[in-house]
Amino acid sequence: MADTNPTGTEQTADNQRQLRVHVDERDRQTTYTNSFRSNATAEEVILDFGLNVGVQRGAQSQGEDAKVADMVFQVSNRMVMNFYTAKRLALSLGQMVQQHEQQFGELKLNVADRTVGDANA
Repeated sequence: MADTNPTGTEQTADNQRQLRVHVDERDRQTTYTNSFRSNATAEEVILDFGLNVGVQRGAQSQGEDAKVADMVFQVSNRMVMNFYTAKRLALSLGQMVQQHEQQFGELKLNVADRTVGDANA
């Protein structure tokens, strides 16, 4: 195989055994996502990844002061996996986020908690 990256080893308690994993990245595609949605069946986890594309301000509702806002979720990729893979992914992402927060500080999910200064200024 061309363009392979050997990574990882596996050791057992009985004897030392190495496992060489070759990662073939020839068909790899990179996609940015800022949003996802999830669903599941009895056997699989389904994750849709994509972009929240701008908020479009609608006309004022008749007789109401509130404006109607629409957001478009453009789905670009769907990943379907079994629950074993989903659990490994969840654990791996959890560890990555924990390490990031230890180095750079807490990631605040509420936008209002990340706002600097007075929004009305």
